Amino acid sequence: MSSLKTKPAPTTPARSALAAAVADVVLILVFAAIGRDAHHREEPVLGVLLTAWPFLAGAAAGWAAARVWRSPLAIARAGVPVWLATLVGGMLLRALTGQTVVLPFIIVATLALAVLLVGYRLLVAGVVRFRRRQGR
Repeated sequence: MSSLKTKPAPTTPARSALAAAVADVVLILVFAAIGRDAHHREEPVLGVLLTAWPFLAGAAAGWAAARVWRSPLAIARAGVPVWLATLVGGMLLRALTGQTVVLPFIIVATLALAVLLVGYRLLVAGVVRFRRRQGR
């Protein structure tokens, strides 16, 4: 008698990298949108993009420097480098383009981007461990 349980199709490395890249972009946009909303800025869509672009550029640099596509959901090899590159690159680009860079914003961005960019990778790792223990 055959088992009714089927294993999900294995995720390809390219699919994992694409999913992680999309997640990083979406979460950086969420970060920017929450910040814009908290300060009641005008032009919500353009404003979010204006706030997000330095951080998106920093994240792209982090992906390239750490070769994140090799292990896109790894916490230490992907999450931490993407988080730090997003933060540092974003702040440097904001400063170079005359956007606000003040200590309270740096602190909030540090914490929020860590929770978002490292946090979802921690959640994925936890789900994977749980499924392995359950024999799935």
